[in-house]
Amino acid sequence: MKKLFGTLALLCAVATLGFLLFMRSDFSGSSLNTDVNMPVPVEESAAPVAATPEVTPELVAPTPEPTPEPEPEVYTLSFIGDLTLTGAPGTPVHFEATMNGDYGYPFSNVVQYFSDDEYTIGNLECTFSDQYLSSIETFSFRAPTTSANILLEGGVDFVTTANNHSDDFHTAGKRDTWATLEEYGIAYGKNDEYQIVTTPNGLRLGIYCQFSNAYGDFRPDEEKAVAAIHALKEEDPDLIICAFHMGIELNYYPEQRTPETVNICRRCIDEGADIIYGSHPHCLQPMEEYNGGIILYSMGNFIFGGSSFPSDQDTAIVQLKVERSTDGTVSIVGYDIIPCCVSSLPVTDPNLSAAVRRPKTDYNDFRPTPYEEGSDDYNRALSKIDGSYAGPDGQADYSDWHSQHQ
Repeated sequence: MKKLFGTLALLCAVATLGFLLFMRSDFSGSSLNTDVNMPVPVEESAAPVAATPEVTPELVAPTPEPTPEPEPEVYTLSFIGDLTLTGAPGTPVHFEATMNGDYGYPFSNVVQYFSDDEYTIGNLECTFSDQYLSSIETFSFRAPTTSANILLEGGVDFVTTANNHSDDFHTAGKRDTWATLEEYGIAYGKNDEYQIVTTPNGLRLGIYCQFSNAYGDFRPDEEKAVAAIHALKEEDPDLIICAFHMGIELNYYPEQRTPETVNICRRCIDEGADIIYGSHPHCLQPMEEYNGGIILYSMGNFIFGGSSFPSDQDTAIVQLKVERSTDGTVSIVGYDIIPCCVSSLPVTDPNLSAAVRRPKTDYNDFRPTPYEEGSDDYNRALSKIDGSYAGPDGQADYSDWHSQHQ
């Protein structure tokens, strides 16, 4: 019996231990909970966290540069004298031989003044033609057409052909000259015609050219000139230029010797012209500032192949300063004068006759050259333009020439 009670006690202990293990496993959240009808605890979700927006760096506009104020533009218009690019037949002048095929030679000492300017204007006093053309004139000048390269090399932009040498070889010579200038792209003016030319920077120049002997003393035809100025004004150019072939040879004092011509030039300014560009006297004459305009009564010779010893060696470059304001208005605001010699070999005493100065010796090498500033030559040439010159008039006496070439 005692053994039986011990066995029963052992069985009860095992049963009790098994029950306790069963209960523990039932409430421990093990996989066995699927067999028990009890709710599965749901984990409470955390409160949603708002997404942090992506921060885009703010684009800060750069501080704008201040718009520069428009400024006036200043340009240079250059004016030079006669361009006689050959010698007269039968004269002991060797222009082509001196040039020796170098078309840059004649302008070589002055080209720096024209290469950077806005526009250069000269008087072409020769014919360009490769034909054999005869002339009955005392002096006639026919250059080969290739000599137009001299103008290109020198920076010349426009030439007037309205002068007393344009008819040296009659209609054939004029046609050849005009055709040559067109072929080489050089603007030109004909007698009693006007036109608008446009410079590289857009200045519109109205240019009227005239050679007239209507009054018998090389005065411009006043009414034709005024009519041309009014016609040009209708086309609204920036500036109006009248190129007149006028005056008396080797006369330094137009106001005393040719007052009618002076009055015509002034009237043309009054009527609307801005610049009068004069040629023919073969010497410098005064420049006049009048009623807001500029009158160049004569620019003399410049490249002068017509003589190895011209009686007046002085010439000049006049450069007008032209301003285009911010509203488009164009006006003349100043000028520079560069006194020159027609040659790089100036004579020492120009008041002596050519024969006394250098007997049987040439001094003109057909290469204009600026005088040294402040020298006697410089001051003399400048005085002829500023009106202070007090020397005697020259004489256009060709009797010696005729006696040598009969």
